[in-house]
Amino acid sequence: MIQPLGYRPKLTNNVLIILMAYFANLGVPRTGEILRATALTTYEGVPFEKGLGTIVTERVIDVIMLLVIILVTLFLQTDIIMGFLQEIGLPINGILLLLVAGSAVLVFFYLFIKKSKNAIALKIKGFANGLIDGLFSIFKMKHKWGFIFHTMLIWCCYIGMLWVIKFTVAETIDLSLSQLLVAFVAGTFAMMFTNGGIGLYPIAVSKALAIFGISKVSGDAFGWIMWISQTVLVVLFGAISFLLLPLLNKDK
Repeated sequence: MIQPLGYRPKLTNNVLIILMAYFANLGVPRTGEILRATALTTYEGVPFEKGLGTIVTERVIDVIMLLVIILVTLFLQTDIIMGFLQEIGLPINGILLLLVAGSAVLVFFYLFIKKSKNAIALKIKGFANGLIDGLFSIFKMKHKWGFIFHTMLIWCCYIGMLWVIKFTVAETIDLSLSQLLVAFVAGTFAMMFTNGGIGLYPIAVSKALAIFGISKVSGDAFGWIMWISQTVLVVLFGAISFLLLPLLNKDK
């Protein structure tokens, strides 16, 4: 996504910066995205707003993929999902109201910035234009199908991870893919509302599996294995990336 904007960052730097960003997100959610865009500016000369725009595009695509998986899961396990949301007391009406209010505020802010001639407003407008360039870079890519393939591969691997881990706990071996998708959705929401799912991820997954008769002990084991295996890799490779990135770019 960065190449159509006229920049060709090194593959090594890209990988290290991404791993470093994931590590940072474990501390404070979403700071990894800011750190990643800053590192691209520092080590590859990619303007901050353009780099952030491509990162925002990735997050938008992730949200779209997640919504597709949620819709598929709802179709396959409608009663189970609705029962789970009611059980954990998720205020669905409150969330919808918040989304509507947030959308209204964004529209008002957009109209104000668009018409204002204030110096600060003009700077914000310039920054926003850079973000938009990054957002629309996906349509300028030479390898669109390669991008789509890798997007699908990433999400298939994430779901596949649950399928592999189910064989580590005796009670979960017979779970179907649609049942595992319920746990996947529950775990994903836990990741969204905490920094890396710390503490909440195993609980959410365990509660989702309990719906299918999986005991708390086995559900907790599944959730902790899933969370620890991801977190250990992020911490390990993230820490290595923090050390390697400046060493490999001493000139910058």
